[in-house]
Amino acid sequence: MISIIGSGRVGASIAFLCISNSLDDVLLVNRTKSKAIGEALDISNAISENSNVSIHGTDDFSKISDSDIVVIAASTGIYLKNRTEMMDAQVRMIKEIANQIKKYCPLAIILVVSNPLDVLTFVFQKETQLSRNKVIGIASSLDSSRFRYLLSEKFKIKQSQITNALVMGEHGDSMVPIFSRVKINEKNALEIINEIERKVISTEIQNYWKSLRLFKSRSQFGIAKNTFDVIRSIIKNDELVTSASIVLNGEYGEKDVSMGIPVKINKNGVKEIIEIKLNESESKLLKISAQTIRDYMKSF
Repeated sequence: MISIIGSGRVGASIAFLCISNSLDDVLLVNRTKSKAIGEALDISNAISENSNVSIHGTDDFSKISDSDIVVIAASTGIYLKNRTEMMDAQVRMIKEIANQIKKYCPLAIILVVSNPLDVLTFVFQKETQLSRNKVIGIASSLDSSRFRYLLSEKFKIKQSQITNALVMGEHGDSMVPIFSRVKINEKNALEIINEIERKVISTEIQNYWKSLRLFKSRSQFGIAKNTFDVIRSIIKNDELVTSASIVLNGEYGEKDVSMGIPVKINKNGVKEIIEIKLNESESKLLKISAQTIRDYMKSF
């Protein structure tokens, strides 16, 4: 069973993908019970005739006890200027959720989607003392998708013509697009994108969510699809190489921080942390990003 904590736009979109693809039973958990039930009633109509999956909604955490995967997509409000502006309230929330998960399904794999993503992933893992390989923050894969999209728009080509578009570090203003590995129609990106253009693209990725909000209230589908891909990889034991936030223990020279890095995921969660070669500039920026996340956590 897949339990999804939070039945807002993102939580409901993840649930819809899981159900419409007959991945597994889904339980929506929301502090407002009627919201969870309403979304479950709607999404249940996407179940195909020959499918064995089901979806229900509740406000009762004890019902998550049979969960193999728990997705945390809850929020205490809507951030307007940056992802850290509600950090204190979000940290309190993640600690409460952590206690419930530790009580009812301590063996589940946890996918954190709520913001500030890297801080909450770190706090959850430390609060529960679950294996770091089973507490995965989903966001840098979304940033990588946005990176790929912006490059395709710049060069007026299909996204399929761009490979290895990867973003590492914080899911926030210090995120680090890794231009040194990108290939555009088999050409190295650094050969055709100058430093000024790289800075412009990096800023566009950082501010993508702000640009999107000029046209709709909040993003939902990109993060939902990236989360679904990880859920599917775990349930099907179909190895997936992606970028995700995980608590580091010396990888990339960092400890006591969770941030987005390349990983390999399978039925057990993070099977492998992939350490790739970065150029000097990228390495420096990644260290700055790691310290930025640590600085956020000094207040609690």
